[in-house]
Amino acid sequence: MERGRSTTSRSSLVRVATDVAANDDEQVVTAMRDEAHSIPVVRTGPVGVPGNEPLVMATHEGRTAFFADPKPSTARDVVDALEDGTIPADDAGAVVEHGSETTSLPIPNTGPLSVGQRSVLGRCGWIDPLDPNEWPIVASERTAEAVTDIGLLGRGRGDAAADDPVTDVWETVRDADGEPVVVANANETRDEQRADEVLLGGAPIAVLDGIAAVAEYVGADDAVVYLNEEDSHLHRHLREAIDAIAGELPIVPQLVAGPDEYRAGAPTAALEAMEGADRIEPRLQPPSPAEHGLYGRPTVIHTPRTFAQVRRAIRDPDAFDADAANPGTRLLTVAGDVADPATIELPSDGSLSAVRDAVELTGSFKMACVGGVLGGITRSLDVAPTARSLAAAGLGTDGVVELLNDDRCVVADVGERARFASTENSGRCVPGREGTKQLTELLRDVYQGSLETDTIRELGRAMARSSNCQIGAHAPRPVTTAIDEFEPEFHAHADGRCPSGTCTEKL
Repeated sequence: MERGRSTTSRSSLVRVATDVAANDDEQVVTAMRDEAHSIPVVRTGPVGVPGNEPLVMATHEGRTAFFADPKPSTARDVVDALEDGTIPADDAGAVVEHGSETTSLPIPNTGPLSVGQRSVLGRCGWIDPLDPNEWPIVASERTAEAVTDIGLLGRGRGDAAADDPVTDVWETVRDADGEPVVVANANETRDEQRADEVLLGGAPIAVLDGIAAVAEYVGADDAVVYLNEEDSHLHRHLREAIDAIAGELPIVPQLVAGPDEYRAGAPTAALEAMEGADRIEPRLQPPSPAEHGLYGRPTVIHTPRTFAQVRRAIRDPDAFDADAANPGTRLLTVAGDVADPATIELPSDGSLSAVRDAVELTGSFKMACVGGVLGGITRSLDVAPTARSLAAAGLGTDGVVELLNDDRCVVADVGERARFASTENSGRCVPGREGTKQLTELLRDVYQGSLETDTIRELGRAMARSSNCQIGAHAPRPVTTAIDEFEPEFHAHADGRCPSGTCTEKL
């Protein structure tokens, strides 16, 4: 593709959307490029639906045909048809009419791509993620001042401003003593949380642009993208993105790898890891990272999701309703007992119930865990995807919805989550270290005929109020919300019976 010409201006073009780690998908890309003579074949980033990837999109004169996970032979046929001036619409999963200059992925009428809206995700999978010509830079022209009146909240457990206004943090950093630094926290170990990975794979320049805009606002000369050490493919991809855009951004982040541990993704634990601490644990607060962060410097820590929202707010502030409970959109990865996970984007006035349309559930729906491994258990998804609504429903805000089928035993499921918390907490504070152990033991006692719901609830309240880390504070949430929804099943286990029939060996 010649530099300076946008892929969206081509009348005929083939895009292949794949995850950056999907080396096997290269067979499809190679087959199409070998077959093509006059038709450009562009590898884009992921669309957020790995079950459909590689997703081949053949565009011809304002029409795009979608082919999910095609064989190399099918991909070659698509190229041949385009070379002849036609689209093989009969074999496509969907065909969408759109303008010839469209810059965002056209939305099919059905399937996971049709769920919600694609604003922050709009260019993912449609535009070459490493071509600077496709990503207008906002940081060098306008600062994040455009965001200050919007009320944008941080997103994700790795964000030090999670569910709080980001500009409050920025102002604290600006007023603090020392040289500020900006950190993009993308160290995530759990497979069900894919939103940041999708953004870094499909729109890395947009995230880097958001980082630079915040750095400009707070006066930072240094920025860091903090990744999981196991994500070597993402390291390479981001290095290519940084090299491609370095001359156009006012600040170029460093890439830093952190340990493959769940606890290392918490904001202050991330600081400890980046500083080379032998033991990764969250810091006592106050002071907050905004006052005393990386190497004692005032530090902004956001997730890639937050930085992508910042960039969108700068480019199109009118798209944000400052009076909304949670301005902007929320990225959610739908996982659990599904054929394939999907990362979707819902507006603040939408409903979590829409996630059911994004995936194929295996079995009948029984419950959902909303908010990650330590999220809340619920039967109903009739709740808005805003921080305020989710918290009011006792659910988590980390951008994960696990759909669980009727083969699941709720007692066993929350027991596994409690055990996870007991092994993954840092051990720094008593509520996290001892409270998670007590919670696990109380659940084990259920299988021995003892169900102490009042004790579980009181322990949960104490842990939520006094734990130093998120793991300790959130560990009781799956258990207490499960008791609210399924207390008869807990009593059945105490009586020696598992209603789902999956705990026979434990009773």
